[in-house]
Amino acid sequence: MQNIQKNAEKLFCSFHKIMKMKKKYTDSCRLFVLKSNRKENQKKMFEVGEYIVYGCKGVCQVEEITHIDIPGSNKDRLYYVLAPLEDRNGKIYAPTDNAKVAMRKVITRQEAEQLIEEMPQIEELWVANEKQRETCDFRAWISIIKTLYFRKKERIAQGKKITSLDERYLKAAENELYGELSLILGLPKSQMEDFICRKLEA
Repeated sequence: MQNIQKNAEKLFCSFHKIMKMKKKYTDSCRLFVLKSNRKENQKKMFEVGEYIVYGCKGVCQVEEITHIDIPGSNKDRLYYVLAPLEDRNGKIYAPTDNAKVAMRKVITRQEAEQLIEEMPQIEELWVANEKQRETCDFRAWISIIKTLYFRKKERIAQGKKITSLDERYLKAAENELYGELSLILGLPKSQMEDFICRKLEA
């Protein structure tokens, strides 16, 4: 139990400056975060070899763009064959015209570095609908992590534990955020927490 608490504190050290540096986002920024899924699907097709973020499945590589022969499916419809980075033996067949699951290119190194610098200014953003937590918007991940971190601190102060649902979404948001950043920055995922801490404390 002590190790869990110690790791939790370490995990969130990158957000210790939040309380002193909070800024309110504009309505347009909030609108962008909440509607990001719809906008992502309006982008042009991805190419074979590209790394993309597929919904809440994390970073995937586009291995192929093809038609699939499955009973009951539209044989003229194109599909991405995706290989999740965390499960190279797994395959995801995603329609190229999918309007239900958000897909986007991974961010650039410059965007990743800027995102880390702006972390203290990204405010909490809680969404009541559980489906809205399953996003591929990296700023939303940070907002959710912050919100759950403060909720966790409040519950600990009240002598309570974090709820299983909050714990689930906390781990999911951390996994997605650190997974994408580790790919872009060329660092092991396990080192991302310390890397962010050092960046924010510099």
